[in-house]
Amino acid sequence: VLLLVAPAVAFAQPPVERARALIATYHEDPHRIDEARDLLEDAITRERPADAVTLLSRIYFLAGEVRATTDDDKLAAFGRGRDLGKLALEIAPRSEDAHVWYALNLGRWGQIKGMMRSLFLLPTIREELDTIFSINPRSVRGHALAGNLFFELPGMLGGDRKKAEEHFRKGIEADPHFTVLRLDLARLLVAEGRIAEARRELERVANETAPTNVADWTARDRPRARTRLDELRDRK
Repeated sequence: VLLLVAPAVAFAQPPVERARALIATYHEDPHRIDEARDLLEDAITRERPADAVTLLSRIYFLAGEVRATTDDDKLAAFGRGRDLGKLALEIAPRSEDAHVWYALNLGRWGQIKGMMRSLFLLPTIREELDTIFSINPRSVRGHALAGNLFFELPGMLGGDRKKAEEHFRKGIEADPHFTVLRLDLARLLVAEGRIAEARRELERVANETAPTNVADWTARDRPRARTRLDELRDRK
C-alpha cells in the first residue's frame, strides 16, 4: 500500500512547490530550470495565483542568467520575466518578491539593451527600489539591485560607489551567506584598488559552508570566486 501511495503523493505536489524544488537543485542539472518554467507556464494557463506568477518571473530571470546563450535569448527571458513580474504586482501590489523580480528582470533587460537605450527605465527601477525598501528595509535582493545600480551608473546619472558599498554591506549584514552579494562587493573593492579586502570577500565565497542558495553558489558563485582569486593572485 505504501508503495502505491508514495508516487501518488509526489504526483499531487502543487506546481509551485515542484518548481521550487527543481530550481533549488538546478546545479545538479540545469535543464531543471526549463522543466520548472514549462511546469508553471502550463499551470498559469488555468489560474494565476500571485506565488506562481512571481516564481515564474524568478525562473525566467534564472533562465536568462544560466540557460540563455545569446543576447536575443537573454532579452527574451528577461522580457518575459519582466512582464510576469508586472502581472504579479497587479495581483499582489505589496509583495516584496513580486517587486524584486520585476525590477531585477527589468534591470537586466535594460543592461543587455545597453545603457543609452535603456535610460528611460531608471525612474521605474528607482521607484521599485523605494517600494521594496518600504516593504522590507532589509531586503537582501533589494540591496543587491541598489548596490549594482549605484556601481554601474556613471556619476552624472546618479552613480555613487560609496552608496553602492553601503547597499552591498547592508545586504550582507541581513544575510551573510548570500554569496553573490560578496562577489558584487569584491568587484567594487577591486575597482577601488582595495585588493586585500576583495580577496577576503572572495575567500568567504569560495569557502562558504552554508550558502543561502546552494544551487547558485555551486553553479555560479564559487567558480566565479575561485577564478577571480586566481586573477588577483599577484595583485597588491
